[in-house]
Parts: sequence; C-alpha cells; structure tokens
Amino acid sequence: MNFELSEEHKMIQQAAREFAQELKAGVIARDEEAKFPFDFVKKMGELGFMGIMTPEEYGGAGMDTLAYVLALEEIAKIDASAAVIMSAHNSLVLWGLNEYGSEEQKRKYLVPLAQGQKLGAFALSEPEAGSDASSQHTLAEDKGDHYVLNGTKNWITNGGNADIYLVIAQTNPELGHKGINVLIVEKGTPGFTIGPKENKLGIRSSDTHSLMFSDVIVPKENRIGEDGFGFKFAMKTLDGGRIGIAAQALGIAAGAYDLALAYSQERKTFGKPISNHQAIQFKLADMEVEIEAARLLTYKAAWTKDQGLPYGKEAAMAKLHTSEVAMKHTVEAVQIHGGYGYVKEYHVERLMRDAKITQIYEGTSEIQRLVIAREILK
Repeated sequence: MNFELSEEHKMIQQAAREFAQELKAGVIARDEEAKFPFDFVKKMGELGFMGIMTPEEYGGAGMDTLAYVLALEEIAKIDASAAVIMSAHNSLVLWGLNEYGSEEQKRKYLVPLAQGQKLGAFALSEPEAGSDASSQHTLAEDKGDHYVLNGTKNWITNGGNADIYLVIAQTNPELGHKGINVLIVEKGTPGFTIGPKENKLGIRSSDTHSLMFSDVIVPKENRIGEDGFGFKFAMKTLDGGRIGIAAQALGIAAGAYDLALAYSQERKTFGKPISNHQAIQFKLADMEVEIEAARLLTYKAAWTKDQGLPYGKEAAMAKLHTSEVAMKHTVEAVQIHGGYGYVKEYHVERLMRDAKITQIYEGTSEIQRLVIAREILK
C-alpha cells in the first residue's frame, strides 16, 4: 500500500496551491458582496481545472479523480465558493456527459465545457422533492422529435452563470423512477428563465438560483442515454459528486486548521504562545487526527473510483465524515482565535459558514448514513 503521491499528482497539487493564493486577495470582499469570481473561473479553465477529469480528446486535462480531489482541497482551503463552482461543473456535468453522452453531445457540449469556455449546472433539486431523484415534478412531455419541458428547479449551483444545464425531468409518471430522463438545455432557450440569486449564509460568491421552465422545447437529440435513463444517471452522478463535496469539506477543515495553528503560535497569553497551553494543544491534536482521517477517506474514495470499482459507499463515507469534521473544526478554529475568530479579516468565521453547506448538499448527513447502511446490509 503506497501513500506517496506521484510526481504528476504533486504538480497538480502545487499548481492548485499557487492558484489558491491568487484567490486569497479578494476573497473577503467577494464573500461580503456575494460576487461571482468570473476572472478566477476563467483562470481555472486556463489551468485545466474546469475539465480536469475529462479526456484530452474532448478538451480536458485527462487527469484522474485523485488529481481532481487534490486540486479541490487546495482551492477550498482559501475559497470554498470557487471550489464548489469547479466541483459542480466537473462532478455533476462533465463527468456525466463524458460517461453517458453521445459522440455528438460530447463534441457540441463537453468540449467547450472542459476547455472552460462555458460553464455547466446540474438541475435535480426541486421545491418539494429536494435531491430525491425518484420524485420529480418537472415534466418533459414526449412530442416525438422533441420534449416540452415544464417545472421548477431550485438550489442550483452555477444556476445564473451557467451556459449548459443538465435537467432531470419526469417523462412517464406511471413508470415512476423508470420514466425519468436527463435533458441538455441551453441558456437562452425560449421559456427558460432564471430566478433571483439566493442570499446564502456561506459559499456566497458562488451563485445559487431557481430555474423555471415554461413550455421549453428540447430536441430529442439533447436527451442523454435511452428513454428512462435519467434516474440512473442522477444516482451515478451524485456518487461522484459526493467525492467532490468531501474534497471541498476537507479543504475547508484543513484551511481552518492551518489558520488556527499559525495563530496559536503567534498569540501570547501569560507571557507565552497559546500553543504552549495544554487546552489548545488538545484542540490542535484532535483537529490534526480527524482531518487526516477525513483526508484518507476522501483519497480512498477517489482511488476506488479510479480503479473502476464500486465506490458509492466510499463516497458517502467520505462525504459524511469529512463534512462533519469541517463543521466541527471550523468552530474550533474560531474558538482558538477567540474574539478575533469572529472578525472577518481572520478568515475562520467565513470558513465556518462555508462548512455548513457541505453537510447539506449532495444529500444530508442522514442520507449518507442511509446509503452506507444499505451497502453494509446488502
């Protein structure tokens, strides 16, 4: 068993680390203003991060899942909003298109997405169904050579700035989850409107919107896979998405730990750095242990996927544990900073706010436990 990263993986990690330092300069202002990082998303495209797992023949970097996780972790340490933009684009849009799209769909949509020329969004969640892919109220009525799409999606990451949307919709309600399809919808299609931007607690410079579809005409060639494939597509995509969420949570936790460790060695009380006090040492030790455990779970999930093995349980375990570690230890980082932890310029309060969403999206912690339990009890 080899825990050493390859030279190629180290290069990706270092490139992401250097890019993350560029993100740091304006991260507080972007958070306060809920400002989408357009220039940095473009730069991520130029660096290959926006198509990191997509094969080179379709405009991507041709890297594996572990490389993706390494890059996400470094970016999330500094700016979780940039990380979630990259994650939703890669995990939820590009991977599914590459895995299940037709050659024509790949050439038309995957190539510009992987090159960072266009941005993608995955539209599954609904006002009533949440992330329950089997309970879709958005309808795609089959009209022979096209579908007529009606319904509403909400909590859509990249919802306002995306160019290409993968929309999960019900075509044959009488078939339940076997009647669901996934359709490629382009921004600007008549009848497709984007709702106001959500004013969120965390990851504020990523954009989250509701999407409304009113008699939207979608050509039949924009359906991914055979009729009724949408539910399977969503389940497979969410498994990979959970690895991306775990990497984001890992980066948030590790970033908070780095800040807390540095502060503990600078801040003095009773004539010595607070890191000399046993109470702080215990906190730092617990953070180190639990973050490293989360890292190993996340890297293993990525490795398992790269080996072509079933990875649903591993992804759920990584997402569950790492998101809980992120929430717990960003709170501890604020505590170690004391009053300064409540001040924006020290960054840890933002990381604490960013951490909470990792316990919610791609399925709550309770859903992850159900996924894990079902695998255990098979």
